[in-house]
Formats: sequence, C-alpha cells, structure tokens
Amino acid sequence: MVNSFAHSVYYAPRGKDRLLSLGNNISQFYLSSNDQLIGLIGDAGAGKSLLIKGMFPGLILTNDDEGINMRPLPIFSDYQDGKPNSHTYHIDMRFETAFKQPWQLAEAIEYAIKNERRVIVEHYNLLEDHLNISPEMLIGIGEEVIVTRPGVFGPYSKEIADIVFKSIKYRRMAHTAEDLTAMAIEKRGYPRPPLHSDVKSGFVLLFEDKPDFSIKEIEQEVKEHIKKNEKVSYVDDKHIKIGDFKYLCTGPRIHLHRTGELEGYRLLPEFKIDTKQNLFLLTGFVGTEHSQFKLSTF
Repeated sequence: MVNSFAHSVYYAPRGKDRLLSLGNNISQFYLSSNDQLIGLIGDAGAGKSLLIKGMFPGLILTNDDEGINMRPLPIFSDYQDGKPNSHTYHIDMRFETAFKQPWQLAEAIEYAIKNERRVIVEHYNLLEDHLNISPEMLIGIGEEVIVTRPGVFGPYSKEIADIVFKSIKYRRMAHTAEDLTAMAIEKRGYPRPPLHSDVKSGFVLLFEDKPDFSIKEIEQEVKEHIKKNEKVSYVDDKHIKIGDFKYLCTGPRIHLHRTGELEGYRLLPEFKIDTKQNLFLLTGFVGTEHSQFKLSTF
C-alpha cells in the first residue's frame, strides 16, 4: 500500500519533560516497527537528543548535550568486525565527521540496515548525499517540529534543513522573552508561572487566578532588559544567567546569547481566557517577521 502521509507540524516545546513527551507521541503516531533509518535535522541544542530519548526509551546515545561519548563508535566497530551486535544504533554526524569521512559512516550505516538493524542519525543532512538508501522518517526541529515520511519525490533533508535552521531564531527569541517576562512577574511577588503553552513566534503563560499586575509595566521592564543587551548564558540543565542573575529554566540551551538580540517583543494588552480549563493566558510575541514553512514537494 502506498503511504499518502505528507507531513505534520508541532510547536517545538521547551523543557525536558515536554520534549520527551512529544518524542513519545511521534513514535506512537508515526513510527513503524519496520522503520530502519530515521534522520533528525536541527541546530545544536534544538532538542534532537531529547526527542530521540522520548521516541526510543532506553537507547544510549553515543554523543549528546549531557556529554555521553561512546568510543569507539559501536556501529563502525561492529561494521569492521562484521558482527552487528545491537538492534538500534545512534550516530551524531556532526560529531563523528571529526573522526571519520562521511562515506565511511554511510557504509557502516548501510551495512547495519542490510542486516535488519535500525539506525537513528542526528544531523542527517550531513549524510544524505553519501547514502544509496532513503530514510523512512525525517524529523526537523526548529521553531516547530516537522515530521515527514519521505517518498520518491522527497522531501529531502536540504528542504527541511532550510526551514529549521532559519526558524530556530524565533524559538530562541521566544524562550528568552518568556524567561524575562516570568522574571518580571516574580519581582512583583507572584510565584513563577507553573503552566506554559505555545503559540507561533511567541509564548503563553497560564494562570489559575487572574493576576492584578500591569501587563504594560511587565512589557516595559522586559524592554529595558533588551535595551541593556545583557548576556544570556547556560549554567546547567536547570539554570541560565541573565546578566549576573541566575534563573531557573527548564530549557536552558534554547536562548539568545544577549537580550539585545530579541526583536519585536510585545505582550497582548489583555489576558485571554480559556473557558474550558478556567485559565487566564498571558501571551507574548517576538520577531518582526514570521517564517513560512513550505515543503516544495507537497
């Protein structure tokens, strides 16, 4: 039967738990037990490793943001020994091309697949031109998560890479703006907003009770941080620094380098009301333009 699925698009969430959950959903909705080659495309820190962990619980990654580094590379050493010992292999092309040529890695991957193994490849766009086989699934991670099952006419990794590498700046801006907004809210004596949601080129903070702070004052304070062009830096997997202030953050790798890089920050002047969940929504937007997601083959 011919697969007529084109692609699905999700908001790319922040935070470990939400990325793991999205990975789990993707595996349940789109992954087949017969899929052997899965490629992921996205910038460093975009959340590829967490999506993989959500899709394949228990899989040990050869290299990721937490510093896991398996040497020698299992898929390559098994290829050289002629003994594919694992059911599922992971490879980070950006990292491994520092040690091996892409064609060498492609040979090892094709060998594993011919022996009915599964291979998950990060930075798949660095590999595609060296393979004689096509992936069953491609996932791009930028401002949004794009899930595709390529056919004869694509989409190809370059198309997805063009989208996600261009759009990641909106996600970094949105996450930085969200933390700056939450900081300003906490300064007014309110607890850290516990609930978050997503909107294109922006963020949503959810409250069970309607706060009585001035949205205009919050917006103005954040704009002062932007004007100061403060440094934003990663501290650990739960914290960032904005200027000299250490701040709790569930997605510390997805930020701008400086607050002055944040463009077009604005808050909706009134709370939106979610009548189904009885929540009050504070919504912010970033950017002076909106990226358009188009896969030319569809």
